[in-house]
Amino acid sequence: MRRADESAGEIPRRPLGRTGVEVSAIGLGGYHLGLVKKKREAIRIVQEAFDQGITFMDNAWEYHDGLSEEIMGQGLMGRRHNSFLMTKVCTHGRGRKVAMKQLHESLKRLKSDYLDLWQIHEVVYDNDPDLHFAKDGVVEALDEAKRQGKVRFVGFTGHKDPSIHLKMLSYDYPFDTCQLPLNVLDGTFHSFEQQVLPELNRRGIAALGMKSMCGEGAPIKKRVVTPTEALSYAMSLPVAVTVSGIDSLRVLRQNLRIARNFTPLSSEEMQALRSKCSEWASDGRLELYKTSKAFDGPPGRKQHGFPPLSDLAA
Repeated sequence: MRRADESAGEIPRRPLGRTGVEVSAIGLGGYHLGLVKKKREAIRIVQEAFDQGITFMDNAWEYHDGLSEEIMGQGLMGRRHNSFLMTKVCTHGRGRKVAMKQLHESLKRLKSDYLDLWQIHEVVYDNDPDLHFAKDGVVEALDEAKRQGKVRFVGFTGHKDPSIHLKMLSYDYPFDTCQLPLNVLDGTFHSFEQQVLPELNRRGIAALGMKSMCGEGAPIKKRVVTPTEALSYAMSLPVAVTVSGIDSLRVLRQNLRIARNFTPLSSEEMQALRSKCSEWASDGRLELYKTSKAFDGPPGRKQHGFPPLSDLAA
C-alpha cells in the first residue's frame, strides 16, 4: 500500500487480486445512490467521485428497481472507458436464463456493452451455494457471459455468515473477487475478517470490503468510532477495495479526504480499535445484516419464501 500524494489529490490504487488490473482503494457503492432525493445530485455524486479518483463503481440489478444502475449509467457517460464498472446478478436461486436476462437489463441501464465485474448478489441463505452451482444455475451464466465478452471478471457477495462464504469457496470455482462486510465490529463478531479474508488471500481472490460503517453508519451515529477511524480500519485490511455507500456530496467529500490522507494503521492501532468497540460488537446489535433478515433484499426474500418487510411492519 502507498500513501496518496495529497497535493496531487490522489486516491490510493491497489491490484485487484490476480486479474492484473489496478483499481481505486475506495469504491462508490451503488445502493445509496437510489436514496438521494434529487436524481441530479445522485448523478453528480457519480461524476465527482470519478473525477476525484474513484474508479471502482459498485451496483446491483435489484437496487431500487434499477434506479441505481440508471443513475450510474448517466453519471458515467463520457467516463466509462476509464472506470471499473461492477454490478451484481440477482437470481437468488433462479437459473442461467434469468441471469442472462438481468445482465442485458443491467447493461442497458448502465449504458455499457460490457461489465468489468459481474458478481452473484447476496449469498446469504444456507442453501444458496447449492442453488448457484446447480445444473443450469447462475454460475453457468457467469461462464456464458465471459465467453460472450460481456463480462471480464466474476465474483460473489454476501453479508450474513462467514460459513456461507466458505461454502461458496469450497466449490473451487475460479472467482476473481469476493465482496464481504469488513469493519471494526466484524473483527470480533461472527468475523469475516478472521474466517474468510485469509482464505481469499490464500487463493488470490480479490477481497472487496463493504459496510465499513455497518451499512447505515450506526457506529458513527452512536459515537463508537469516527468516520476516519472506521474507514481507516477497513482500508488497512488486506483488501483490494473498500466499497462505501455515499448518499450526499458532503459524505463523498468526507470520504475522499480520508482516503487521500490514508496511512495504514499498525497492528497495535487495529487491535486498540477492536478493543474499543468490543462491547458494541459482542451481540451484533450494530450488524443486523448478520443477525436478522432486516437487510435481506426483497427479491431474495421472495425466492426463499420470506414475507416482505412491509408485511411484517403492518
